[in-house]
Amino acid sequence: MPADATPQDPRRFLILGICCLSLFVVGIDTTAVNIALPSIRSDLDTSVAQLQWTIDAYTLTLASLLLLAGATADRVGRARVFKVGLALFTLGSLLCSVAPSAPLLIAARALQAVGGSMLNPVAMSIVRNTFTDARERAQAIGVWGGTIGVSMALGPVLGGLLVEAVGWRAIFWVNVPIGIAAIVLTARYVPESRASRARRPDPLGQALVIVLLGTLTYAIIEAPSHGWLTRESVALFSVAAGALAALVSWELRRRDPLIEMRFFRSAPFAGATAIAVAAFAGLGGFLFLNTLYLQEARGLSPLTAGLWTLPMAALTVVCGPLSGRLVGRVGARPSLVVGGAAMTLAGLLLTELSSTTPVWLLFCAYVLFGLGFGFVNPPITNTAVSGMPADQAGVAAAIASTSRQIGATLGVAVVGAVAIPAAAFADAADVAAAGHVGWWIVAGCGALVLALGLATTSRWANATAARTALALREGAAT
Repeated sequence: MPADATPQDPRRFLILGICCLSLFVVGIDTTAVNIALPSIRSDLDTSVAQLQWTIDAYTLTLASLLLLAGATADRVGRARVFKVGLALFTLGSLLCSVAPSAPLLIAARALQAVGGSMLNPVAMSIVRNTFTDARERAQAIGVWGGTIGVSMALGPVLGGLLVEAVGWRAIFWVNVPIGIAAIVLTARYVPESRASRARRPDPLGQALVIVLLGTLTYAIIEAPSHGWLTRESVALFSVAAGALAALVSWELRRRDPLIEMRFFRSAPFAGATAIAVAAFAGLGGFLFLNTLYLQEARGLSPLTAGLWTLPMAALTVVCGPLSGRLVGRVGARPSLVVGGAAMTLAGLLLTELSSTTPVWLLFCAYVLFGLGFGFVNPPITNTAVSGMPADQAGVAAAIASTSRQIGATLGVAVVGAVAIPAAAFADAADVAAAGHVGWWIVAGCGALVLALGLATTSRWANATAARTALALREGAAT
């Protein structure tokens, strides 16, 4: 096994490249699959609910296991868990590419996510451990964060190209050789590392998280077919509420909780969690609605639909680093205000969408949404860890990452449930009209980001963060 990398060891950049490769594959897969949804619907004869599950089986599983994966890697070894994650993600991709039916595709997507949950937080820990120089570490994390924007930009275009040239299964095929190469490179070059003090396992807390997110998402997706007030729907929502109450009660009593509930006494942290949910719910709903609109209502090919989304992706790539620098200079408020306002306006522009809406208006909305999301994403983690003790910052950032996935899951579930009933596919006009309420939801998510951005960056909010940090330090000292 290679010795630990040092600041002078050129391997540290290779290790960064390997970690970024994992993030790139996981990120590009999400947006590429969105572009493939109409082709999957046609080929596998899926329902709207099954299309939602094709996306949400991935994001839901990812959200449920991110914290567990990070804690497990701290205990048993980060490189070891990283390799297992790559193997499971690669196997899941292979199974997705040969899935003969929607249920099997959904199951394979969940397996992909089990592997994906071991990649993002674990790779970040590897990067932090490898780059011991503070300045180099900051630059490495900047490259890491930029990879998200690049993968989002290329996902729709690459996905559209593969779907049009080969078929939707090719989106998953390409992951297999990349995953195998990443496993080999990790085994050869990435040094093993563990936390000096790993958090104890919390199996009950983990089980309650899975029950909460699983039942809530299932209830939202299936409610349109069963009815929102039927016995089944009410029972599912009741189980989700009970799991939430039990989770809070249990985590408050644990010394090493899976989710540190005391963090939520900090208004910036609680607000950042809610902002992450709202922003990524808006993103998930936007991608889901827009993909179906462009291909079902406008009749565009997958490649052309992917190219039409480039203004949004390009603005996300450009504005992300700008927002990061702005946060470093003047704080999170300007980025959150600009981002929330732009996302809101983008959603409002699309609330009267039709199959003949002018292309220039669509592109204006895409530019605004890309600008807004680009500005919102960087300050989420910064706001979450604002004022936190240094040894608690990693846990706070992990909870913020989990909130992103929860938001993406709920965005697809809610928008699909209320905006795209099965009958909407009767003709192009129906598809466009059915999405109107969904675009209002996207606009509402932007408005919530704006309101929370103002509230959680106030003097009062910063004071709650300082009090929470002091309480956490005093608790750790006892």
